[in-house]
Amino acid sequence: MIAGRLEMDQIIPREIESAMSARLREDDRALILFGARRVGKTTLARRLVEVHGGRCLELSGDEVPVVDALSSRDGERLRGLVRGYDLMFLDEAQRIPDIGLGLKILHDTLPGFRMIVTGSSALDLASKTREALTGRAWTFRLGPFSQKELLDSEGAWELGRRLDRDLVYGTYPESRKLGGDAERAAFLRELHASYLFKDIFELGGIRQPRKIVDLLRLLAMQVGSEVSLTELGSLLAMSKDTVSSYLDLLEKSFIVFRLPAFSRNIRNEVARSTKVYFFDNGVRNAAMDDFRPFATRMDKGALWENFIVAERRKRAATPGTEAAAYFWRLSSGPEIDYVEDSGGRLSAWEIKLSPEARARCPASWKTAYPDASWSRVDRSNYLDFVAAAREGSA
Repeated sequence: MIAGRLEMDQIIPREIESAMSARLREDDRALILFGARRVGKTTLARRLVEVHGGRCLELSGDEVPVVDALSSRDGERLRGLVRGYDLMFLDEAQRIPDIGLGLKILHDTLPGFRMIVTGSSALDLASKTREALTGRAWTFRLGPFSQKELLDSEGAWELGRRLDRDLVYGTYPESRKLGGDAERAAFLRELHASYLFKDIFELGGIRQPRKIVDLLRLLAMQVGSEVSLTELGSLLAMSKDTVSSYLDLLEKSFIVFRLPAFSRNIRNEVARSTKVYFFDNGVRNAAMDDFRPFATRMDKGALWENFIVAERRKRAATPGTEAAAYFWRLSSGPEIDYVEDSGGRLSAWEIKLSPEARARCPASWKTAYPDASWSRVDRSNYLDFVAAAREGSA
């Protein structure tokens, strides 16, 4: 735990909290909560338990007796474990072999029994629970604080005052609570060194841990640009396939996410390219060990674009706001930073930091997709974009 002066601690409700609480109240399907380490999964789960009431058994997949019991497939032993409780909260569930089967047995043999299950990685937990818990679970994803969550809690003026800081240090709950930039940087360095890769190294079978750290640094340097797996492999002395598998592990650990190219097979559209963004600006800067103030940086544009795209990605994790996301480019040059396809309705945005920066909708986009919308998002109107569900509500 990083020592440092903390700013006033306040409870910031998470956007998925009300949906999770309603699911917990309405039926007995398990709640599965994914998310990176240190984003507040345990805090959220405990708040849900408190609101729901009843006797709760809190367990951790880090404890050997818990692993033995929940991976036993022994119905009598499993029921004995939770006897006398109304609800079970299981943390670090990805560490438990056959956890999906254990949860299935409890669900099928204890009607009305509630379960909240959290995991810091989708490396194994998703595959362990998907088949066994089909029709028996609700799945949610939690990330660092979103601008929508912070807006509802702090207000627009305070959020604007802290924007430059958030662009550098991100919005992990602990990072935002710490009172000084030196403490924030120390927290993020520790997160990068000790926590981010823990599941990858332990569960992903990585033979060259240093390589995946180096890959993350290279990805941090290419935010906003199309990535070439072949080029990355050459720089890292690895095969293209190995780079692809490492990138998949980073994505399943909720460190980065891919933004593919949008195409409906119109001539000259780039269709097989990908950009990679970070879920949190602070993690991106930790990968580069660069915490210079925003105003002094040469990579302002990359930081701003990562921030905007990641915030929109966080919004898509809220039930009812899902939309497929892309970028768009023609091989001849015209491009659009961000595109969403929501049930066949296309919306496009050009991302600029300064309101004074010129931006124009490419004529080729209008020709190819005449029914699609186009807008710009910049520092003057970004909250309308990141705090709204879709273009129609922006």
